[in-house]
Amino acid sequence: MSEKANSYALMMLLALYLAQGLPVGFMTQALPALLRHYGVSLTQIGFSGLLMLPWAIKFLWAPAIDRFGYQKMGHYRFWIILTQALTIVCLFILAYLPVEQLHQLSALWYLCIVLLLMNTLCATQDIATDGLAVNILKKGQVHWGNTFQVMGSRLGFLLGGGAVLYSIDILSWKTTFIALAIGVTLNSLPILFYREPQFKIVPQATFVKKNNILLKIKNIYGHLWHSNELKLWLLVLVTYKIADGLSGPIIKPLMIDMGLSLAQIGLYVTMFGAVCALFGAWLAAWLIKRFSLAVMLIWFSILQSMAILYYLILAYLFEQQIGFSLFHVYAANAVEEFFAAMSLVAMLSLIMLYAREKFAGTDFTVQVSIMTLVSGGLYVVGGKLADSMGYTTFLSLIFVLSMLCILPKLYWFYMKKSV
Repeated sequence: MSEKANSYALMMLLALYLAQGLPVGFMTQALPALLRHYGVSLTQIGFSGLLMLPWAIKFLWAPAIDRFGYQKMGHYRFWIILTQALTIVCLFILAYLPVEQLHQLSALWYLCIVLLLMNTLCATQDIATDGLAVNILKKGQVHWGNTFQVMGSRLGFLLGGGAVLYSIDILSWKTTFIALAIGVTLNSLPILFYREPQFKIVPQATFVKKNNILLKIKNIYGHLWHSNELKLWLLVLVTYKIADGLSGPIIKPLMIDMGLSLAQIGLYVTMFGAVCALFGAWLAAWLIKRFSLAVMLIWFSILQSMAILYYLILAYLFEQQIGFSLFHVYAANAVEEFFAAMSLVAMLSLIMLYAREKFAGTDFTVQVSIMTLVSGGLYVVGGKLADSMGYTTFLSLIFVLSMLCILPKLYWFYMKKSV
């Protein structure tokens, strides 16, 4: 692949991750704040995390995406174009949702069904995009590919989360979602002009006995159980998102309870935080190129845990009714987003290195799905725990767990180094 083609491929991946990050940004960044704004309890906000279930179970249909496709359009390119087109349709449907009737159960169910469908489409596109990235990126480009992935998703969070909150508060629901649909359309253009290299899809029968379903499942999904190093890596995957999952349903609601408006959260929290994440992703890529990837993952994780401590202090001051400047809320979010992006770049780079070429999309997806399953499950219970424990006590628990979750990384690194 020429230098020009490499550059185009990286920019295309950035556009694709941005396109799928727009609706996901709304779900993860805007929805919790919107629900709290309309008086929804933390417990109910936690249950809204079930709408993200497709991201956690996408490994179930990842082998089908790896195996089947329309070769004339490009194997993964076909799936990306199809899912992007249907996502745009979902966004236009959401634009005409009678948002003023959301207090009615029928309108709320309508919203949930469309959001669940949209998440399924975005999760499927993510499988195809990851598979394409694994196949077209050279080994020396892996960290840059994952940097662009984090940057694209964070830009999606900036626009789909922050800009949406600001726009809904200033303009209208309809205008906001039409603009989102247009944004996804524009970011889908690079894949339309991209010619995907032809990859040989190896029949599974060459790896396992034909019609032996159990052996096929073991071959595809049992990859992380083949060696002691992979088993330890599995432990790292399981523990990586514990703190994120528990804190997910409470951070934006905490800000609403502190008195921030939707526009303030959209502009000074989500959008500014996404910009900080972009700088964090770039810095991570620069550091990873110069230092050990595994070492960087450990240090980035420690720094991310320190950011949770900042939130803990603010929650304590809030519940004790001790005044503080809103600047500290914005700063805590910026610091957490910055270090979280650095950690994620390192983590995704390692995940890609642990993916087998013949099962590129599946291996990458299975590993990410493991993290998402843990995060999503804890998201659902996190709201209930925060309702019963209070912000300060619950954030104290999250901070302790985040520090404990660094231990599996240290043990994995030690064993990996000693092999």
